Amino acid sequence: MKRNATAVWQGDIKSGAGHLTTQSTTLNQTQYSFNSRFADGVGTNPEELLAAAHAGCFTMKLDLDLTQAGYKVDTLETKSVITLDNGKITLSELTLQAKVPGISEEEFQRIAKGAEETCPVSGAFSFEITLNATLVTE
Repeated sequence: MKRNATAVWQGDIKSGAGHLTTQSTTLNQTQYSFNSRFADGVGTNPEELLAAAHAGCFTMKLDLDLTQAGYKVDTLETKSVITLDNGKITLSELTLQAKVPGISEEEFQRIAKGAEETCPVSGAFSFEITLNATLVTE
């Protein structure tokens, strides 16, 4: 499987701007700029897109692993925070809230950690990844 995206940029780094389009067109000439990356400007940025990719991939991998272990997932909600420090991405912090009936805390933590370590996006990252997984019981 191959997927693609295209970036177009015009102008200098501070006053220029660009747009991103993904193969699926979910992003379709989506704006990005210096301000959307380093300030509060409108548009997306590479770190936000990495965070979305990591949260989405990990969540799907965890659902697969839980299903294969015999559990039926109610809800998985994952947030990824990507840290850019001195021009280098240094960390992805995954925070998970999960509702999975019938699973023990220990089994849940074991499966969640395994999914974090084996999701394809985690494997593509060379920086630190942390996981804070919470099993919600009602």
